[in-house]
Amino acid sequence: MTRTAQRPLLFLDVDGPLIPFGATPRPHPTYGTAAGTPGAGANPLLTRIDPRHGPRLAALPCELVWATTWMEDANAWIAPRIGLPPLPVVHWPEPSEAVGAAGQEDRDERDGLHWKTRALVARAAGRPFVWVDDEITDTDRAWVSAHRPGPALLHRVDPPRGLADSDYTALDAWLRRMTDGA
Repeated sequence: MTRTAQRPLLFLDVDGPLIPFGATPRPHPTYGTAAGTPGAGANPLLTRIDPRHGPRLAALPCELVWATTWMEDANAWIAPRIGLPPLPVVHWPEPSEAVGAAGQEDRDERDGLHWKTRALVARAAGRPFVWVDDEITDTDRAWVSAHRPGPALLHRVDPPRGLADSDYTALDAWLRRMTDGA
């Protein structure tokens, strides 16, 4: 097994963690982009992405994976803005048309389970993982705790603020416990 395969996964959402949004007492800061940066001018929300996130994320002892509806666009528009290489992308399952599966999706929605939760646990395939998102709830934490025997950290980010120093501190501490204990 390679060193990368043994490292925990960090599933990263874009909207909320990297692109702050929502109510805030003052306007969100904006960051300029270099000429030729993919997506420059295409989406005004991209200017909210702090380029310092890239080095901070890259320094974490984990394998980064996009877990966002941006899908491959995260590699085209987000990664270059923050200096990350292309990352693996979670490909979300299509809403199932199989009998029973659609019923499960309806029950999950009714119970408040995030639509990403089951897919991320499956994608982790037993590896320790962190999920960074602004929509994580106690329902997701309880489900993961009950259905996954291995370590997992579901880390909710405040969407108007986005990833902050305290988030990086918490993520780094948890990930180092996982890698130091391996």
